[in-house]
Amino acid sequence: MKFTTHDAQETEAIGMQLGQHLRAGSVVSLRGNLGAGKTVIAKGIARSLGITEAIVSPTFTLIQEYEGTLPLYHMDLYRIGDSGEFEMFGGDEMLYGTGVTLVEWSEIIQDMLPDDTIYVSIVINPDQSRTLTIEGIRL
Repeated sequence: MKFTTHDAQETEAIGMQLGQHLRAGSVVSLRGNLGAGKTVIAKGIARSLGITEAIVSPTFTLIQEYEGTLPLYHMDLYRIGDSGEFEMFGGDEMLYGTGVTLVEWSEIIQDMLPDDTIYVSIVINPDQSRTLTIEGIRL
């Protein structure tokens, strides 16, 4: 599925729509360049899970955990080198956990992602709109 959004509110709304279809154990790969809107999608997913805390990119902490109708594990792997480093901090356990796991920069651990991972790719268009491609689930 492809969507075009023109501002952060529209992008977040797609995240909310996606979040309504997630269940315990869902893993969502968020892909796109810096500033594409990965964390904006994460905000929408969090809102759909009843999370009212501010959602920020966990670039420096690697993982942020939030409590909602389901636990939400938000990972940002931008600063890790490889899947071995991911395993060292226990990130692999969250890929098979009881909550929803969002993984920014998941390309680093592609070989570790579950077969039923949902992929969200975001491309910034020349007019600054975003094209979101969602694979692995129907909205």
